[in-house]
Amino acid sequence: MSSYVTKPTPGDTAWFTHDRFGMFIHFGLYSMPARHEWVKTRERTPEEKYDLYFKHFDPDLYDPKDWARRAKAAGMRYAVFTTKHHEGFCLFDSQYTDYKCTNTPAGRDLTREYVDAFRAEGIHVGFYYSLIDWHHPDFTIDVNHPRRDDPDARQQNEGRDMHRYAKYMRDQITELLTNYGKIDILWLDFSYSHGEGDKAWLGGKGKDDWESEKLIRTARSLQPHIIIDNRAELEQDLWTPEQFQPTDWFRHPKTGELVTWEACQTFSGSWGYYRDEFTWKSPEMLIRMLINTVSNGGNLIMNVGPTARGYLDHRAEEALAVYADWMKYNSRSIYGCTKAEPEFKTPTDCRLTQSEDGKRLYIHLYAYPFDNMKVQGLAGKVEYAQFLHDGSEVKFTDGTVELLSDDKQEDDETATFFYLPHVKPNSLVPVIEVFLK
Repeated sequence: MSSYVTKPTPGDTAWFTHDRFGMFIHFGLYSMPARHEWVKTRERTPEEKYDLYFKHFDPDLYDPKDWARRAKAAGMRYAVFTTKHHEGFCLFDSQYTDYKCTNTPAGRDLTREYVDAFRAEGIHVGFYYSLIDWHHPDFTIDVNHPRRDDPDARQQNEGRDMHRYAKYMRDQITELLTNYGKIDILWLDFSYSHGEGDKAWLGGKGKDDWESEKLIRTARSLQPHIIIDNRAELEQDLWTPEQFQPTDWFRHPKTGELVTWEACQTFSGSWGYYRDEFTWKSPEMLIRMLINTVSNGGNLIMNVGPTARGYLDHRAEEALAVYADWMKYNSRSIYGCTKAEPEFKTPTDCRLTQSEDGKRLYIHLYAYPFDNMKVQGLAGKVEYAQFLHDGSEVKFTDGTVELLSDDKQEDDETATFFYLPHVKPNSLVPVIEVFLK
């Protein structure tokens, strides 16, 4: 069994740390301007202009069944869908607002269709819910609000009441966790620091503003098993480093304990659909991000931003296909795996994962070695080795490498030497599966 012990969580994270790989879905009115999900605040868009997106929101090609099939093919075992993002627009039929998809030309509950589609494919279902709401009349203008630079911003704040807004959030979370069956993940987003200097009056928002204790107590009373992130500024189940890749197991910043963590990443540089954004990650980077994450004991959730018509554009489809091609043959090195035991030394240009029962070690070859590869700490512990993609045997010796020349042999009594074909297998990242004694 794995020797790594993580900090206990109030929710059920056992399935989560087994499945390792998920799909994030950012969809909303911001898919229409198609220039970042924060477009409303980046461009200080007034309500009357942003209302045009609400008036014309009609994702006629919305097909979450297709998304779910692609997610499953890519090896994604759970999904998280933006039921409400910072713009305040709800993709579910809430009784507490008129600012929802059922009042647009879409005319139907898009969250319901997402839940049904992903559940039908056996994928765990999660909801993202923004703590921020730039549309709600009680959400006070702050450092991130679209109206922050208005000359009368202070006057606009008069009469706004965050207590009423916090109650609104609890009411909506109650709807989401009551009306859609079992929900596995609640992804709340996010708390932020206060303004400084002449903007100090704008402030930021945190757990007191959200009334986070009441909010989370509401969620857990409805679905005690649920996984909740820590972005409501209360520590819960999940730490979520965003748009960077930890190079070791993510640790609690105060106690140093290993924690349950998930790297949240995008295929490109934006979460929402961004038509003209071109920093899409290469196939090699996509695969390596997944391997790197699991090799450090974490989960990876990769985001898609559907177009305004509701389909995944060709770049997102191609990225998902990269995962599908690799995971079809190599998922065994991801599911049920974690960071390898420290006794096994990672070879140059490789990453290691190990099954949680400790019986199998997976060597991911980032740079393909010529002829042989040395792994320290394995001598006497290997029963059998094979390439994972095709199950073909990989021969090995312990302690000494067999060379064809008369040059001095390399000896290392702690090491196992694996003998590889000269031509790299047809895989972005080949994997050697090592059965341990």
